[in-house]
Amino acid sequence: MVHSKSETQTSTRIPGIFRPLLSLPVFYKVLFANSLIIFVGATGGTWLASNLGNSRQALATPTSLIIFVVVGWLVSIALNFVVLQVAFRPLQDLGKVMNRVQVGERSLRAPTTGVDPEADQLAQTFNMMLEAIDDATRLRASQIINAQEQERKRIARELHDETSQVLTSLLISLAILEESITTQEARDRIADTRKLAHQTLRAIRNLSIDLRPSALDDLGLLPALRWYVKEYQQKCSIVVEFAAHGFKERLPAEVETALYRIVQESLTNTARHANAHKVLITMKEDADTVYVTIKDDGCGFDVGTLLKTPDQERGLGLAGMNERAVLLDGSLSIHSGPGRGTTIEVHIPLTPAEKPAEQKIASNL
Repeated sequence: MVHSKSETQTSTRIPGIFRPLLSLPVFYKVLFANSLIIFVGATGGTWLASNLGNSRQALATPTSLIIFVVVGWLVSIALNFVVLQVAFRPLQDLGKVMNRVQVGERSLRAPTTGVDPEADQLAQTFNMMLEAIDDATRLRASQIINAQEQERKRIARELHDETSQVLTSLLISLAILEESITTQEARDRIADTRKLAHQTLRAIRNLSIDLRPSALDDLGLLPALRWYVKEYQQKCSIVVEFAAHGFKERLPAEVETALYRIVQESLTNTARHANAHKVLITMKEDADTVYVTIKDDGCGFDVGTLLKTPDQERGLGLAGMNERAVLLDGSLSIHSGPGRGTTIEVHIPLTPAEKPAEQKIASNL
């Protein structure tokens, strides 16, 4: 994870003469400062008392003493305030970062000053803890998504191989039965039953393909998306233009699955909420990145308001799309506005030495 220098390091120009003092632990800083204040106060008080004792202006002695006490008190408070501000500034900065992380800025990291070793150690420990939490979260999310895809594949295979075969056998049996019946009323009822069974078979096949299209595993991302776009246009009556450029060979399996699910979820959201008439999908691969743009001419929405809405109210579709992209070190951005349609841009880096998600998970276990 890359962070800007302003987030991870605070550079302060401190004169060399003060660096050894500021490098002391906080306890010794406070002890030294208070000792200095006591020394100055005691020395000044002794000097003033000696001068006042030798002075002939006796009437000025009480007033001068009161002024000295007040000034000394104020100077002591001011010096303590300044010293404690300097001593505890790294801890205050660390506390501010902790508060911002707590409210959701999980990418933020605590600053290190290079001046206070104890504060820097706390900041480094806090940053290491955040990195460990991020790694654990990414691993858990990857495991969950991988398990979901495996379960989708299993259910889709069972629906295709078992349930569809049973319904096909039922259709054949009904056709044979229809041929053996002589009464027209019975033939009509059998025909209606065959029609219903055929509709059920088609619905199960569509469900199987939606769960995990076999074309995605057998042929790759582009054929699977072209087939999905064709079926989508027939079901939703929305014109979809699909264009792909620069693809020479198949992408890694986890990248293909992530991009397929992102496009699938985007088109599903368009059909449900956008009231659109046309969608343009553009995919491009260069040397090290895959770019995907999904743009519709629908009603659009306020992105800022939607992202502030709790997941339970706005659904998990957008969050799931973003999570799939982030798990592959990519990014997903949404551009929309009321009456301006919606554009989703996805960038997924391609690293030749990158291992598949399953191998990543196994290596971390």
